[in-house]
Amino acid sequence: MLTNRAVDPFFAGVAPELLRPPVNLLRLGLDPRGLARYVVNQTDVRAVFRTRVTRQLAAAPDAELTALYEELFAPDAEDAGPHVDSDVLIPMIIRFDGRELRLFSTITTFGTPMDITLDEVAIESYYPADAESAAYFTESRDGDQDRDAAPQGEQRVDDRGGGPTCGGGTRWKVELASG
Repeated sequence: MLTNRAVDPFFAGVAPELLRPPVNLLRLGLDPRGLARYVVNQTDVRAVFRTRVTRQLAAAPDAELTALYEELFAPDAEDAGPHVDSDVLIPMIIRFDGRELRLFSTITTFGTPMDITLDEVAIESYYPADAESAAYFTESRDGDQDRDAAPQGEQRVDDRGGGPTCGGGTRWKVELASG
């Protein structure tokens, strides 16, 4: 799992066993010991994930994903939520650090991979959906003197322009630092 510094504070209170490799992002996001406790609109978010996993299982049945689906979306699972017909844009609302943050996500996949391992790669990126959320992710934190400096090979989010425009006109791009 690759992340940038913007998400590090969210992992501070996560149960350590959820962060042991290989990290399952679905479990991390929906487990009450993980990131689910921050999500305000859990019913909507669970419904989007449920629909997404249902589609994935219909396209490529997988025993491990089926077991995870049954665990996370059992009929008696708390806030399992209804299936949704479209997950084009359902924001994830997170309450963290005394603020309410609104995010939307995009998923990048390889349509015609030449390598079987690329067929299984999906990159999910979250972006601020409004100016207030963008400000949270770009402001300096205590002890974070140089937020743009990145150790060699670590990805960083940079708001100096050059990337797609998202909420509040903020520009974002991912840079690979070199040293």
